[in-house]
Amino acid sequence: MGQLGSILPLILLVVVFYFLLIRPQRKRQQEALQMQNSLAPGARVMTTTGLFATVVAVDNEDVVLEIAPGIETRWIKAAIGRVVQPGDAPVVTDEPVVDTDLADGDAKESDATVERNGDQDSSTKQS
Repeated sequence: MGQLGSILPLILLVVVFYFLLIRPQRKRQQEALQMQNSLAPGARVMTTTGLFATVVAVDNEDVVLEIAPGIETRWIKAAIGRVVQPGDAPVVTDEPVVDTDLADGDAKESDATVERNGDQDSSTKQS
């Protein structure tokens, strides 16, 4: 009975690792493999590096992606991170990004500081 009591925490630790780490990882790998094998021309995808493209052709282990009209590149299936649904794609706007954290007074003061310092970095400015 004493040997079982000393080995039981080790067995329990292995079981916990299996259910918390190994099993979910295998499930994610199987889902990714299933997604990569079900790729078809016309699907919008995102690569693991964040490149959005459209599948043009699928070979054995290769996928031809169109990243812009007329520009096609060849990738391996494992580089496809996910299939993007029409609502998932990032929205690109032509509007400039405005930093709302910067108050108008701070912007005017920093512009004046740059003019006074002659475009020198504030870390090299002598007071």
